[in-house]
Amino acid sequence: MENSSMVTDFILLGLTDNPQLGVLLFGVLLIVYTVTMLGNLGLVILIRVSPCLHTPMYFFLSNLSLLDVCFSSITIPKTLANLLSKLQAVSFLGCVTQMGLFVIFASAECNLLASMAYDRYTAICHPLLYHVTMSRVRCLLLVAGCYFGGLVNMVSVTASITQLSFCQPRVLPHFFCDIPPLLALACSDPWITQILVVGCGGFTLVTSIVVILVSYISVLMTILGIPSASSKQKAFSTCASHMTAVGLYYGTTMYTYLQPSQRGSQVGNQMVSVFYTMVIPMLNPLIYSLRNQEVKAALWKILKQSP
Repeated sequence: MENSSMVTDFILLGLTDNPQLGVLLFGVLLIVYTVTMLGNLGLVILIRVSPCLHTPMYFFLSNLSLLDVCFSSITIPKTLANLLSKLQAVSFLGCVTQMGLFVIFASAECNLLASMAYDRYTAICHPLLYHVTMSRVRCLLLVAGCYFGGLVNMVSVTASITQLSFCQPRVLPHFFCDIPPLLALACSDPWITQILVVGCGGFTLVTSIVVILVSYISVLMTILGIPSASSKQKAFSTCASHMTAVGLYYGTTMYTYLQPSQRGSQVGNQMVSVFYTMVIPMLNPLIYSLRNQEVKAALWKILKQSP
């Protein structure tokens, strides 16, 4: 048995050990990462330069896009490098750092999705109080709280994992330093860490899901009482985009983390991880913009003004 303080590195098995397939995956992931960066940063810039989008809803959306940029950047660049490298090693400190940042951004995204649901609840159910309730200060506090919750989860989980001992060979059957495969390498009993992971992750997921469900049940009841068909359609369109993003993110996250131990096949678990770490951040700008008339109008206005 080897104490975690003596661990120098881990070997990541990555997405494939086939060199030809690795080159193909490199090209695909490079395109995914490029589209993710362009889409999310483009949306942030569009919201910033368009006065008509300076509302709480788009403030939260721009923060979601920034989160997706960070979310992708802590996994995809390292994965791209490993696909072209024969030695897919990562230092113990680098592994813990990657995992810690991942926990912060994943938890913050859960909290931010709940804040966005609360914003829609306030806008649709209490429109007269909307600008008072969702003041700039309150929006900033909500976003700060999202990151603070992620920071608490990160400190709790990483502090526990660094106390574990790890067995030889230190091979992670994954493409980044995720919590479940890391716990599978522990020689010492990881039950305290597993409880912390399920407890912190479960609390974050359950509380945010409750906020989202309560908010959207109230929103749905209010929308059904709106006499105008066009107003109903606009409200449904805005909420449908958010619920699509929520369903994709929460479904894959709960599958991965709300289980005491790693289950399912290695390939299946990796595919789920690929989806929520790489695909969802790429899809979010499309989900929130394709059906959003205000975003499309702002983009069209910018394009018409360009020489």
